[in-house]
Amino acid sequence: METNVDHTSMWSLVSNASILVQLVMLILVAASVTSWIMIFQRGNAIRAARRALDVFEERFWSGIDLSKLYRQAGSNPDPDSGVEQIFRAGFKEFSRLRQQPGVDPDAVMDGVARAMRVAISREEEKLEQSLPFLATVGSTSPYIGLFGTVWGIMNSFRGLAQVQQATLATVAPGIAEALIATAIGLFAAIPAVIAYNRFSARSETLIGRYYTFADEFQAILHRKVHASDD
Repeated sequence: METNVDHTSMWSLVSNASILVQLVMLILVAASVTSWIMIFQRGNAIRAARRALDVFEERFWSGIDLSKLYRQAGSNPDPDSGVEQIFRAGFKEFSRLRQQPGVDPDAVMDGVARAMRVAISREEEKLEQSLPFLATVGSTSPYIGLFGTVWGIMNSFRGLAQVQQATLATVAPGIAEALIATAIGLFAAIPAVIAYNRFSARSETLIGRYYTFADEFQAILHRKVHASDD
């Protein structure tokens, strides 16, 4: 009884699998571990970006002078604050163009809009880091596991051809070995798909708030540039 339990234990099934099936399992385990690391990293990064956005917007709408806010942001920049980078890019371009003589106000605003769009694109790239990998793991892991399963079952049936009398006891271990590959593939894929969908939605929400802030900031600068010209 002990021997039978040991023979059908999880570790025994993995160790008795063919080299190709073991390689498939190793790839899937590595993909799962890497995706979990990225899930924790992305989760922390998006939470930090959201907190930084709330803090900066509170300071921005507190009535502080924009030049003072720009100096504070430059002297003590927050690397997690995407909205701070957008603000700095827009205000820097605004100040640079305003110092040039004879620059049309509309040209100033066009330059500010371009600078902030570039900054938003950079922040979008940061927020979407690791998402392609999670999408790849989520979409391919079940198929890789299925490949290992099919290969293992093929080997089991090839082995049966050499046995005169096939019983469930001779078939079951080989099929169980093969099915472990599919199980590991699903174990790697399901968290990756959930994390990808969750992080994609949160990133889109943050990017939407960045664009809203950029529009509101442009409106303030638009009033500022036209008021100074009048």
